Amino acid sequence: MKRKERNGRRRTLIFLAAVILILAAVTAAGVILSDAALETDFTRRNISPCLAYPFGTDWMGRDMFARTLTGLSLSIRIGLLTAFVSAVIALAAGTGAAVLGGKADAVISWVIDLVMGIPHILLVMLISIACGRGFAGIVAGVALSHWTSLARVIRGEVLQLKQAPYIQAAGKLGASRLSIACRHIFPHLWAQFLTGLILLFPHAILHEASVTFLGFGLPAEQPAIGVILSESMSYLTTGRWWLALFPGLALVTVVLLFSMLGERVRRLVDPASVHA
Repeated sequence: MKRKERNGRRRTLIFLAAVILILAAVTAAGVILSDAALETDFTRRNISPCLAYPFGTDWMGRDMFARTLTGLSLSIRIGLLTAFVSAVIALAAGTGAAVLGGKADAVISWVIDLVMGIPHILLVMLISIACGRGFAGIVAGVALSHWTSLARVIRGEVLQLKQAPYIQAAGKLGASRLSIACRHIFPHLWAQFLTGLILLFPHAILHEASVTFLGFGLPAEQPAIGVILSESMSYLTTGRWWLALFPGLALVTVVLLFSMLGERVRRLVDPASVHA
């Protein structure tokens, strides 16, 4: 059984390393090709996929392979930033709701219910508009709308931890709530926090692309996936299918990789589910 468990963990670690390497390579390639993604050459307009241009070119002669990688890189970086901010908000809100007492719990739970009652896309759009759209707007919109589910999970976990004898003993010995949270509660929340953080990535990336596609996110001059897909809609009826197909497939692939990464991390931090 121990050997089987070690083999399962080894396969999980190898898979994690492979996925992280792929995502890091895509991110780095997008940064390197950022100038090429903006380069126009009207002598190579509307070239269908070929060896020289695997994803073809658009109506301005821009290399769609470079634009797709640059857009994915931008989406991944935005996803990392917004997911981290959302996870920190969820950790603070979930812990505060469970530790600070009944009134704080009621207020934080009401805010969670309020945010969850508004469709994510609509909430992201409203926050993005309020923050002036652009990079700052989309980051604020995604970060401030995706923390609620993880906050509920953390709140439930903290409520269970509060019943542990050693935590109740620490309180009776005079330890402050902040001290108990930092020394006894936060270390036990690491697994939920890390898994939730990773699982927030695909949601953040999809909502960023969706809001940008609708025109409420990143500006049109940015080679973002949402911008690329939005621009391609005007040319699909003319037979230029590659303008939307490859960027769309690339976005779906990245989202699936992040989802699988989160599932594997959950299995890694939860030994009971490694063989599930």
